[in-house]
Amino acid sequence: MEYQALFSPRGVAVVGSASPGKLANVLIHRLIEGGCENIYAVNPKGAGVGPVPGVSSFAPLKNLVDLAVIAAPAATVKNVLTDCGKAGVKAAVIITSGFSEIGNAAAEEEVLAVARQYGIRFIGPNCAGLVSTQSKLVATLETSPPQGNIALISQSGAVGGVFMALAKEQGLGISKFVSFGNGPDLSVIELLQYLKEDKETNVIALYLETVTQGREFMRVVRDVTLKKPVIVVKSGRTDTGQRAALSHTGSMAGSDKVFDAALKQAGAIRVESLEEMLDLCNGFSYLPPLSGKKVMILTNSGGPGVMSADKADQAGLVVADPSPDLKAALQAFLPVHAGVRNPIDLTVEGTGEEYQKSLEQALKEYDAALVLYIGTPYLRAMPVAEGVAIAAAGSRKPVVSVLQVGSDLSESLHFLRNHRLPVFPSGERAVRVLAYMAEYEAYKTRQLTVPAVAGDERCLAGKPSLLEPEAMALLQKNGIPIPEYYFAKTREEALDGCHTLGYPVVMKVVSPDILHKSDCGGVVLNIDSDDKAAQAFQTIQTATAGCDFCGVIIYPMLKGGREVILGLTRDLQFGPVLAFGLGGIYTEVLQDIALRVAPVSREEAREMIASIRTYPILQGVRGQAKADLDALADAIAAFSQLPFHYEDIREADLNPVFVFPEGLAVADARIVGAKA
Repeated sequence: MEYQALFSPRGVAVVGSASPGKLANVLIHRLIEGGCENIYAVNPKGAGVGPVPGVSSFAPLKNLVDLAVIAAPAATVKNVLTDCGKAGVKAAVIITSGFSEIGNAAAEEEVLAVARQYGIRFIGPNCAGLVSTQSKLVATLETSPPQGNIALISQSGAVGGVFMALAKEQGLGISKFVSFGNGPDLSVIELLQYLKEDKETNVIALYLETVTQGREFMRVVRDVTLKKPVIVVKSGRTDTGQRAALSHTGSMAGSDKVFDAALKQAGAIRVESLEEMLDLCNGFSYLPPLSGKKVMILTNSGGPGVMSADKADQAGLVVADPSPDLKAALQAFLPVHAGVRNPIDLTVEGTGEEYQKSLEQALKEYDAALVLYIGTPYLRAMPVAEGVAIAAAGSRKPVVSVLQVGSDLSESLHFLRNHRLPVFPSGERAVRVLAYMAEYEAYKTRQLTVPAVAGDERCLAGKPSLLEPEAMALLQKNGIPIPEYYFAKTREEALDGCHTLGYPVVMKVVSPDILHKSDCGGVVLNIDSDDKAAQAFQTIQTATAGCDFCGVIIYPMLKGGREVILGLTRDLQFGPVLAFGLGGIYTEVLQDIALRVAPVSREEAREMIASIRTYPILQGVRGQAKADLDALADAIAAFSQLPFHYEDIREADLNPVFVFPEGLAVADARIVGAKA
């Protein structure tokens, strides 16, 4: 009910000074210009604005108004909402600033309490309002957009205004615009849930600066993207204020990278600019779904066609040559000088009819097509536009176009847009849209499951961290492969351990005081005799003097595997986060790390493995055997569940993990608790 009151109200009351130039006055004029009816001005003087009657209180408006648009001083907003509640108002847009954004959180809490008392749902405070084009509701200071099927939720009113202004220039229509401001009541999560079922909305665009309730946000986005595409611009990519704390991978797991990973897992598309967002909205708004990645490029100019093909290939699209049958079909009507590979090059002499026939034939074999027309000032582009429209209508496959130069260029562009065919400034931008559309459809097909993990055990019992033997035992208990090991507190026990495991072995110090064992001489490799084992124990004990020496842990020497690193930490927004990458220089220098919000399924772990740039090394290069990727995926999935089984785990670091052609083994483990 609150959403109908918000987006399709019976009446609207604008609260604030009605004097010319004041916000309330401007808002009333925007509502009038948009075609809204049943508008009332509410202010202490009872002053009206033009045809809009004025009242001094809400009492005369009881049961006449569903929505209040408030532009009154911050100190009065609480009382205004009280009056709204008594008059039966069910929704409010609080334009007024001066609340939590300037540190006045207490006043915002008071406003929220009054709203909850009377069952009023609101956006703001400190927002730019909302637009519902179907209802002719323009309750904002920003640009009034044309009607369409794109909904925009923006944390910044100014960014929303720029988006709508640019959309208007490009002929893109808006269904809903919401600037939610500080968002103590209606937040992006609830608005997304509403828009998922909104019949007027086919595409959802988000501009965000911060996210609260990260996991709930992720769950809702995942739910929405199975039905509608969600395109996100989030500012703060370079903010390093919230660093994850993993000893090796933490410096590469900043909050923005975690946010990026969360969006990918949820199926949303993150872009870097409003330009990209508009391009994608253009594609998703007008085009049918893209069911594959095979794209034909049709051009009359070689250079732009090649550049577009390069970009398509980089974006993961398939720019394959036509089949022999398609080549024969093209050669049957094209002149001999035309190129019939991919791109199909009609040359500057290409006619509208040749564009149409070539496109009709190509779309029988390809999943989508890009049409490039680079004209001259004396030639007409309209015949090409008309041919493209006819071919696209017959195929029901995505067709994107680039039209540049022509005596009737403006009319041609307008013609294509009227036929719901998006036109882009360049081929590179056009194929980028196709690539995102293909990726989105592939995501919906995969529908990766989120593992259900139950458990509230504690494994550290108040300790700051687990000793390595304890960490290894915990990993083994949870199905993560480890090598045989032996924990020895004395030299004699160490020798017994070496005999039990068999030489050669590695010996490492066990101490709660030592994090990086190699740095202090706490690791001895390739021990192959009793004499060397005794010397190694003495060397480690001496090197770690002054520390709490608990003994040594002994493993067989592991050889022949590929080294990888696994890490877990807790992000402030999304909770437990998983990191994976190759060990050594690949992590430290190349920063080749894949992040996911934990837990992950085995299937998602496989995608995580394949996403790193150095994945070919795991597949085997120069005659090397392929690493056991199934065993690695199983280990990643099991490891990702640890912080849910054991609530006191704050961080975990497995480095290195040796992955062999068959199986794997964790060679070192560090598990840290919340009190560390």
